[in-house]
Amino acid sequence: MIKSGVPNKFSIRTIVPDNSSPAASDLLASRSGLSRSRIKDAMNKGAVWLKRKGLGRMRLRKASFVLKKGDEIELHYDPGVLSVNPPDAACLKDYGQYSIWFKPSGLLTQGTDFGDYGTILRQAELYFKSRRKVFPVHRLDREAAGLILIAHSRKATAALSRLFAEHRVVKRYQAEVLGLPEKDEGIITDPIDGKAAVSRYRVIARNPEENTSTLLIEIETGRMHQIRRHLAGAGHPVMGDPRYGAGNKDGRPMRLTACELRWRCPVTGEEREISL
Repeated sequence: MIKSGVPNKFSIRTIVPDNSSPAASDLLASRSGLSRSRIKDAMNKGAVWLKRKGLGRMRLRKASFVLKKGDEIELHYDPGVLSVNPPDAACLKDYGQYSIWFKPSGLLTQGTDFGDYGTILRQAELYFKSRRKVFPVHRLDREAAGLILIAHSRKATAALSRLFAEHRVVKRYQAEVLGLPEKDEGIITDPIDGKAAVSRYRVIARNPEENTSTLLIEIETGRMHQIRRHLAGAGHPVMGDPRYGAGNKDGRPMRLTACELRWRCPVTGEEREISL
C-alpha cells in the first residue's frame, strides 16, 4: 500500500476481534501502515466508515472513537481525492426544511467511499455546523455550475424528490456552445441510453467572431449528462466540456449553468422561484 514513502490508493476492512477497545485511528494506522496524522486527515475528509450492529454504516470522523468487539471499520484511501482543494459553494436561500445553494464548477454533489471533502453536501453540513442533516434531492455534474436544492429532513427529501420525479420542478440552464445554430429555438428528442429524453433550447446570443452561441435550455427529463450529450449530438457541444464534443475544449471550465428553478413548496404550498 505504501511504496517509497508515498501512499497509493487502497481500501482495507477489518473487524474488531476482541474486547481491546482500540481507538479508531490507532487500529487503522497499525493495519494500513499510514501515520496517525494521515489517518486523522482521511477520517476528517470522510474516507473512514464504521459499521456497528444497530447503527448501520456511517462515516466516522472522530479519530479517538473507541471501537467495540464486532465493529467493522473501513478505510478507503485515495491521496488524489484527499489532496483536492475544492471551490466553495454558497447558500443563497434557507427555507428551514431545505436550502438553495450555488454549486461552482469543479465541486461534486455527493461523496464516495473515498471521501466527501470535495462535495457540496459536506460544505452544507459544515455551514450549518452539523446542526442540520443534509440530504441530496437532485444533482449537477461536477463540471457544471448552478442552483441545487439540499434537504434537511427525510420528510422534505421525500417531498422534494417527488416533485423532481413527477417533473413538477421547472429547470432552466444556460450554456455557451460551439457554433451558430441556424434556428432560434428547437427541441432535441434523441433517446439517451435507450430512454426518452427531451431538451428544449432557445438561442439568446450569437458570437460570430468566437463561433459560439449562448442558449437557454429547459429539460423535461433528467438523463445522465442529458444536455451535454444532446447538444454534442446536435453539433453544438458545450464549450469546455471535457467529455463530449470536438473543437470545444479550450482549457477553461465547462460553461453550463443551472440558472433557474421554479416549484411549489411542499411545506407551505407557495410558488417559489430562484434564478441567477
